[in-house]
Amino acid sequence: MSDKQEKIKKLLEMQRKFIEYEHAHGVTPEEYYLAEDGHPLHNYRQEFRDVAMDLVDMAHAEKGSHR
Repeated sequence: MSDKQEKIKKLLEMQRKFIEYEHAHGVTPEEYYLAEDGHPLHNYRQEFRDVAMDLVDMAHAEKGSHR
């Protein structure tokens, strides 16, 4: 599996887990933005953004464009 495919798979898995958590427990803005260590959403937003931006960079590199 290519690095791009692995990153897409990771994003989809992260999204699936988030949705499951949200349906089971609900998500407050505090949990989403300020989740503490040990919380299932701790660093979720940052990690999701980092992987998504890696994919954006890969797409630009494939097409020879810049962001």
